[in-house]
Amino acid sequence: MEAIYAAILGYALGSIPFGLLLTKAAGMGDVRDIGSGNIGATNVLRTGNKGLAAGTLLLDLVKGFAPVFIAGQLWPGEAGQVAMAFAAGAAVLGHCFPVWLKFKGGKGVATNAGVAFGLAWPIGLAYAGIWLSMLAIFRISSLAGMSAVVAAAAAAPLFGYPQFLPVLAAIAGLIIYLHRENIGRLTKGEEPKIGGKKDA
Repeated sequence: MEAIYAAILGYALGSIPFGLLLTKAAGMGDVRDIGSGNIGATNVLRTGNKGLAAGTLLLDLVKGFAPVFIAGQLWPGEAGQVAMAFAAGAAVLGHCFPVWLKFKGGKGVATNAGVAFGLAWPIGLAYAGIWLSMLAIFRISSLAGMSAVVAAAAAAPLFGYPQFLPVLAAIAGLIIYLHRENIGRLTKGEEPKIGGKKDA
């Protein structure tokens, strides 16, 4: 039952569309009508408002971290680790497929960053390190995000958390699948860079 409760909590928090709510509250319309059409921080950045994009990023991180952390506090031991894994997967599913938006959400990169820190801080640091490094080097959001989700899955057993490998691997697979159009553009050298003309 712990896993079911944790999954419900994860989905409920993960499905809050902060990018959409913030842009609407700021009078900037529906973020789904611009750019990629999703509700994540990268698309919010395309509104030209860096503050809203930063706020979206932070809140998407929190909604991934919070249910995993809460599950770990409510259910200690092995049951707690299972609950944390279910909360983690459900949080990302909630962000990517929110029931409130007819199951059309974001791509889960920022939410999974919060999940990684919630599961174990070394996994979170690996995620953040790869994400920020790839972003600084290539300035391509999708490439940085996909690299980070793979790094988190690889880091779990390396840092002594093999129990979290299955859920992180499943999340990585989902996020990479959701980036399939980005992958197509990357192979053609057409993926826009942060701050580039196509991304402006």
